[in-house]
Amino acid sequence: MSSNELAISVRGVGKSYTIAHKSKQPTSFTEALTRRLRHPFGNGRQELETFWALQDINFEVRKGEVLGLIGRNGAGKSTLLKILSRITGPTTGEIDIHGRVASLLEVGTGFHPELTGRENIFLNGAILGMRRHEIASKFDEIVAFAEVEKFLDTPVKRYSSGMFVRLAFAVAAHLEPEILIVDEVLAVGDTNFQKKCLNKMEDVSEQGRTILFVSHSMSTVTRLCPRVVLLKQGSVIADGPSEDVTRVYLQSDIGTTAAKVWNEPASAPGNEVARLVSFRVCNENGRTAEVLDIQSPVGVEITFDVLEPGHVLVPNFPFHNEFGVNVFCTSDNDPLWRRRSRPVGRYKCTVWIPGNLLSEGMFVIGAAVSTMDPERVHFFEPESIAFQVVDSMDQGGARGDYQGHYPGVVRPLLQWVTESVSVGGEVAEALHKVT
Repeated sequence: MSSNELAISVRGVGKSYTIAHKSKQPTSFTEALTRRLRHPFGNGRQELETFWALQDINFEVRKGEVLGLIGRNGAGKSTLLKILSRITGPTTGEIDIHGRVASLLEVGTGFHPELTGRENIFLNGAILGMRRHEIASKFDEIVAFAEVEKFLDTPVKRYSSGMFVRLAFAVAAHLEPEILIVDEVLAVGDTNFQKKCLNKMEDVSEQGRTILFVSHSMSTVTRLCPRVVLLKQGSVIADGPSEDVTRVYLQSDIGTTAAKVWNEPASAPGNEVARLVSFRVCNENGRTAEVLDIQSPVGVEITFDVLEPGHVLVPNFPFHNEFGVNVFCTSDNDPLWRRRSRPVGRYKCTVWIPGNLLSEGMFVIGAAVSTMDPERVHFFEPESIAFQVVDSMDQGGARGDYQGHYPGVVRPLLQWVTESVSVGGEVAEALHKVT
């Protein structure tokens, strides 16, 4: 591929950090004396370790391409984006970048806290190399998209995290960089704003600009990115079409599992009203299950704590298949709690999906608890757990005698009724012999 076609070239990139550990305390006078003789001017209590966050990373991105980066926390995604954004340099390897880069990696990245929203818009444009009249021509569009008109002349240090993200994304997307780098930071915004951002990124890609996008949402990745790179422990383990690579992620031990537990309430998803405790898939015997037969019911169980009384709380789950298609969403419709506020306490809710409804394949589920009036999401963990549906092909399911590929997002076992309306003489005689 010629350099004229490339936006980004990454060759043999590695990044290492030196980590200091406290050494073990001496257990005897002799050991303490030996350590003091070896380190006469220091306490000798630190051991240094070299940690490689990235190792031998290689890939290329064409101009106008939308590339997704996926992997578990700690896989090296954020480190790679910081190198590509020139926030930090690589320890080994080379990177060539052709074009202006706008990055949205962390809340407030590139913003001066003492400056107002208005001043930061012009500052970010200047950093991108734009002239003042170019920034001014986009100014109204940026402000309208970010929905921060009332706070435009307020120092951004007083902005909430959501306001920060809205303005930062609006600036990054509207000031027309050749390369746009976006991390999972969009998860800070509300659902409607996330949709606006995704639509805007689709517009940006259609204009021929390059996008690097990091997300834990496989449905978002497959919607936005034709190609995906999968990282594990600082190395690239898959690079290809989004559907193939996300399937590798979901079906391997580095992807989502059938159960998650949040043992530390302070760090669990949620707010002052409700917090998530656990989320899992179970079989009809109540056991956690990662694989279920197509004819068996599937249970999805959520446990959450209500911390503040007076709220009508509705647990709800979005289901996606391995290709990122939204199969369906389901909300708690238990008449016991419908339109009733829940007292403070712990609640466990289970929804059952009947057998012979879902098709074969991998399904991923998100967990949310919301208030409907006024609408407010207290926590939302997208695509938090996953399970696989398999077809034993014992002729009890919807496929009947057919053994080949059976397409479809769902595979319900439906009732068929056949009547003989008019049958010719020879056919009638043949049927009579059969029956």
